[in-house]
Amino acid sequence: MMKKIIIGFFSLLLINTGCDQQKLEELNINPQALNEIDMNFLLTSAQLGTASGGNRGDNRYIDWRTNIGMFGHAIQQIANAGGGIAPGDKYTDNGETNAAPWDFLYNGVLQELQEIIVQTGPDGFQAGQRENTRQAARILRAYNFMRLTDYYGNIPYTEALKGNTEGIFFPKYDSQQTIYMDLLKEVSEATKAMGPANSGDGFANADLFYGGDIAKWKKFGNSLLLRMAMRISNVDAASANKYVAEAIAGGVMTEVGDRAMIQTDLGPSEWTNQNGISRAFTVGDGGQPSPLSATLVDWLKEKNDPRLMIFSGGVGGEDMDPANQKGLPNGLDAGTLQDFLGKAGANPMEEFSIINPKMLDDDEDYVFMNYSEVEFLLAEAAERGIGGASDAAGHYNKGVKAALQQWAHYDESFVVTDAQADAYVAANPYNGLESIGEQMWASKFLNWWDAWSDWRRTGFPALTPVNYQGNITGGTIPRKLRIPNGELSNNQDNFQAGATLPNEYTTRVWWDGGQ
Repeated sequence: MMKKIIIGFFSLLLINTGCDQQKLEELNINPQALNEIDMNFLLTSAQLGTASGGNRGDNRYIDWRTNIGMFGHAIQQIANAGGGIAPGDKYTDNGETNAAPWDFLYNGVLQELQEIIVQTGPDGFQAGQRENTRQAARILRAYNFMRLTDYYGNIPYTEALKGNTEGIFFPKYDSQQTIYMDLLKEVSEATKAMGPANSGDGFANADLFYGGDIAKWKKFGNSLLLRMAMRISNVDAASANKYVAEAIAGGVMTEVGDRAMIQTDLGPSEWTNQNGISRAFTVGDGGQPSPLSATLVDWLKEKNDPRLMIFSGGVGGEDMDPANQKGLPNGLDAGTLQDFLGKAGANPMEEFSIINPKMLDDDEDYVFMNYSEVEFLLAEAAERGIGGASDAAGHYNKGVKAALQQWAHYDESFVVTDAQADAYVAANPYNGLESIGEQMWASKFLNWWDAWSDWRRTGFPALTPVNYQGNITGGTIPRKLRIPNGELSNNQDNFQAGATLPNEYTTRVWWDGGQ
């Protein structure tokens, strides 16, 4: 893990977001300025930074403000009645929630990945070298740009990250449709181009996802292609058909162990190496309150779901009886909580089920994509007749079983046996798109940013919005982040000409039925 700290240090030197334009122009004069740095170092740093933005020096920032604060609450898996950062609970505005992904991804991870792609390209100082590093960078770049366009809609893409190479410091915005078409192409090409690793290229040692396992990278690439294709399936049936079929033919994830994740570590730096989600919930560190939402707890109890006591650490962290688990309704504050409970001075962390602390160790694995999602997407594709997928019920059953068993890497007490999983599947049989959507929602606990996108696209589960006094959405669940004020000030003309407008939480992005 010391290597990660070294990488993070070099990354901050190379990608100092505080540079003024003159310094950037000076760097542009010397395009070979990085020829002392191994591109594999940048890949490791970018992988680590994709988990919570850790290569920017604060690995909890994006997760605390955006993944947790907005999305985890908006899709009603956690709730808040005071304390922490929770604009998604009551549909309020938070500038840091909007700015965190934009600032951390554009000014960190994506710059590192862009540098790899440029320097291993035809005109780079490592042209024709580190081929798998290059293709992994293309896949990871697409993954992160997908996150950004899913958050904001139209964003700078074709002209982004070209200050060093082309002197473009105020990039134009591209439509989300244009961006998705290129992301699909990039992932498709890069996945196919990955080949047997050269033992001397260092890729295996640099790769935090799969340790250089090309077969698993191809499964991840095709699975990401499947996710992207289904994300646009409501608005571009032809492209969805094409790329779903390609993903299936290329080979997607087939078991829980195919998940894309990195193993975090306690040291040597808590700000770089540890799990940002965990740190955001740690008392005295992030300190975000962690009650589970009543929506999630009630759903799990209704289905007699073994994940209830995987997700829950007990009422008040003490009462571990499944029958007694109680979720906090979304949209309450100190006053309305008093009315709800019929008593004053209640502490939500004592009155309701909290997130299981066994999932929140600072060195927990950080998961980007689980195998269960692949099966749910294949089930949906089969149900809707997309891409030649078939056997919706069979894929659904595999997805549910995987979703029950994917938590054991957090703690050995989270093991769900085959017999338990099979009994649950039998008790909760396939029932069309709603059953797929609900189970995929539950499977993405902690991965709330993507669960929010699933909900926006599918409409499942059928969540009841809150209508907290003073909310800014008219009592509707947010459907987009606002592009941050810094971008509005610095790139106003391009923003006005090309952004997804109006720049409000209620505006829909292209694949969600907007422009």
